[in-house]
Amino acid sequence: MANALVSAISQIAEEKGLSKEIVLETVEAALAAAYRKDFGKPDQIIRVHLDPDNDGMKVERVYKVVADDELKELEAEMTAEQAKLFIKNPKVDDEVVIELPSQSEFGRIAAQTAKQVIIQRIREAERELLYEEFKQKEHMLLNGSVQQIEGENVIVNLGKINGIMFPIEQIRGEHYHVGQRIKVFVKEVIESMRGPQVSVSRADAAIVAELFSLEVPEIAAGSVEIKSISREAGTRSKVAVTAIQEGLDPVGSCVGQRGIRVQAVLAELGEEKIDIILWDEDPVKFITNALSPAKVVSVKLNQKEHAAAVVVPEDQLSLAIGKNGQNVRLASKLSGWNLDIIKDGDPIPENFIEPTALVESAAESIKPAKKLAKPKVKAVKKTSSKKTSKHKDDEEE
Repeated sequence: MANALVSAISQIAEEKGLSKEIVLETVEAALAAAYRKDFGKPDQIIRVHLDPDNDGMKVERVYKVVADDELKELEAEMTAEQAKLFIKNPKVDDEVVIELPSQSEFGRIAAQTAKQVIIQRIREAERELLYEEFKQKEHMLLNGSVQQIEGENVIVNLGKINGIMFPIEQIRGEHYHVGQRIKVFVKEVIESMRGPQVSVSRADAAIVAELFSLEVPEIAAGSVEIKSISREAGTRSKVAVTAIQEGLDPVGSCVGQRGIRVQAVLAELGEEKIDIILWDEDPVKFITNALSPAKVVSVKLNQKEHAAAVVVPEDQLSLAIGKNGQNVRLASKLSGWNLDIIKDGDPIPENFIEPTALVESAAESIKPAKKLAKPKVKAVKKTSSKKTSKHKDDEEE
């Protein structure tokens, strides 16, 4: 029986990719529990050892050596004086191991118990392996397919496991259907009684950064860096980039020849627009760039409140603010400054001053960002406080 059992354990461990030692130890513990239940007493310590090489199974009873005045559990303890019958010079905390005789019925019981334990352990081990595997994929971009739609939630097949995409993590206006191939960002992997639960997203800004990393070799190589991203999924994103390697054009690298790189990113995200912005450590220049496609006359800062008063020409006011305030809102998130758009000629609050030196940009404290969508792309290269874009004004925005 032992040989057949060990062979079965080895086969299952190999097929399921589990550790043979873990399965073997678990079965031994279960067999010990079964032996104690049917042939021993509840307080006894029973061990079972399976010997794969010699087709053997050994059952042992274990005692702990205690001082004479500490003897409490007669089934699991013995005094040093009692232990002398079994081992030489016993000391407190030593173990006395006595081999038990084989029971004729134990083979049948052992086989049934082992079968149940193996099935249970396989499930537990598979859940553990899945959790460890996907925990390492947390905050990564994965390919998946829509497996099921449950109310407003979308179940995404990730291969070995399903992820769930809640409504808040879905791109606004994007429709999903069973079998659809999509890329998702793994937001969180947690353990539960039913196994690992994977939360995925298409709305998280990090998906934009991951997509650009796939499409732009300079980002993957570290010669171009995404400094920050602000995103309103389904409508518009702003991505701030800088060159780590001297001489590189970070905006051009992200756009690609004839826009091929950014279009590959956009193809994944539907009807979203993307502005690629040149990051600058000077907050005035960075804020100017971030408000593209609007032209900026000047920027004055309030360092204490981390706010900026941005003066724009009258004909650029609606463009700077954007539809429903989106442009200035995204620029504020991108730069890390609270932006107040002021028409040229209107008074500027006294607590805003013209900066006289470069200061560290707050954008460095913003998390690198996320993923992107489709239609129009604007690239901003100039850093002048008066000219921010080579592109035509976006009439819609």
